[in-house]
Amino acid sequence: MNRVRVFIDYWNFQLAWNRTIGKGCDWRELPRVLVRRTGELFEKVGTDASLSLERTTLYASVDPDGDAKQHRWLNSTVARFPSYTVKVYERLARPYSVHCRLCKVETQACPNCEAPYVRRPEKGVDSAIVTDLLWLAWEGAYDVAILVTSDADFIPAVERVQERGVKMVNAAWRNRGHELQQACWASFYIDEIKGDLCR
Repeated sequence: MNRVRVFIDYWNFQLAWNRTIGKGCDWRELPRVLVRRTGELFEKVGTDASLSLERTTLYASVDPDGDAKQHRWLNSTVARFPSYTVKVYERLARPYSVHCRLCKVETQACPNCEAPYVRRPEKGVDSAIVTDLLWLAWEGAYDVAILVTSDADFIPAVERVQERGVKMVNAAWRNRGHELQQACWASFYIDEIKGDLCR
């Protein structure tokens, strides 16, 4: 029996889902559908398709001021679904300035209300996924990983994990993330399974 771990880059998946589908995603069903599709890939190459879902880890970042509802939903609803662990990281406010190319003036605050400009970049999600991929692989905690993202930044981690004999499967949206798909043992498009996930 091949032990499967699912690693989901929440915003990478969710933003593309919103643009592409427009309906709600059945998060409870998502791991089961991903594992079933992965089993079909194993069968296509004549490999044993006995897969057992061990854990689904969802990695997200939230703006503490604007994403309170999202944060509650992730922690109180999704985290209670079978197989799920949810890891949420706060986006910290960082000051930034706006540079006008025409007048060459740099502004750090709104000219109307004088409130400082701030950004809340996503921090911690990618490094948490990479850490878990590597650490769990070295612990021998899984045989197959399903990585749900299109982000090519994961390629070095994918290559190292596969050196341990783990099969990496990438689930990404069509026309996105070709480099990551090529680095993985197998891949499939989320577009192909969306019908099983629409609520």
